Amino acid sequence: MTKHEGRMSTTEATYTIAAEDRLRADLYDFLGLLLATPPGEPLLKQTASLTGDDDTDLGTAVAALSRIARHSRPEAVEREFNALFIGLGRGELLPYASYYLTGFLNEKPLATLRRDMAARGMTRAPNVYEPEDNIASLMEMMAGLITGRFGKPASLADQKTFFNKHIGPWAGHFYTDLEAAKNSVFYASVGAVGRVFMEIEAEGFRMSAERSA
Repeated sequence: MTKHEGRMSTTEATYTIAAEDRLRADLYDFLGLLLATPPGEPLLKQTASLTGDDDTDLGTAVAALSRIARHSRPEAVEREFNALFIGLGRGELLPYASYYLTGFLNEKPLATLRRDMAARGMTRAPNVYEPEDNIASLMEMMAGLITGRFGKPASLADQKTFFNKHIGPWAGHFYTDLEAAKNSVFYASVGAVGRVFMEIEAEGFRMSAERSA
């Protein structure tokens, strides 16, 4: 779906994974790219070319994002991104796990994430300076766990553990806030895709636990 541009230092190994898992990783990476920096013309064109292949909630959300991307210009999306995430002093939203879970930045959720990153061989890329619990970085981490970007592909159980600890408790709330933010136009549709995808992932992990019980 997207060309990966990492915020995390990665290994070079390539692993064969199931097609369904590749699609999951692609969507995580895609969300990470859109939330890391304002998309330029190539990524906007790629987004505009996406199709919602079915009448599911995710297909509908992807189709809506594609439509709005066709009518979006990089300059306008950059202004929107800055208003949402940067602003004068701070943006409308603070896309960090610590903030969503504690109300403050750089709190215990970040320390816990850093311990789990170290255990999995994940390190932040040298040109990235913001805390690792940023939503864009977490989307990339999850993609990397699925594909083996930081080593061997993580088992479904390990993916579930990471998701339930670092993403599931807050990412859905963030994406809902992104949909409703007053400065969101293009990013309202990004929020819809993210919200639906987080719901699908949470349900998938829940069902996998039931099957293994």
